[in-house]
Amino acid sequence: MDIRIGIFNSPREISFETTQPANEVEETVAAALAGQTGYLKLSDKKGRLYIVPTIGLAYVELGSEESRRVGFVA
Repeated sequence: MDIRIGIFNSPREISFETTQPANEVEETVAAALAGQTGYLKLSDKKGRLYIVPTIGLAYVELGSEESRRVGFVA
């Protein structure tokens, strides 16, 4: 699944793919925004860890769970 995270006062966004299901990511984002942790912590397919303070979150966009097709499709 593709995830894009917008940060306040930053022209760039964080963009990565994860293997976590959409409902799990949504619950993690909701818990972070509810103030339970103070930060959003997600990992990508390659094992990298992203930790973003919730005070800096502008938006979190969850993409499709389908993988992209490579090559020519007939």
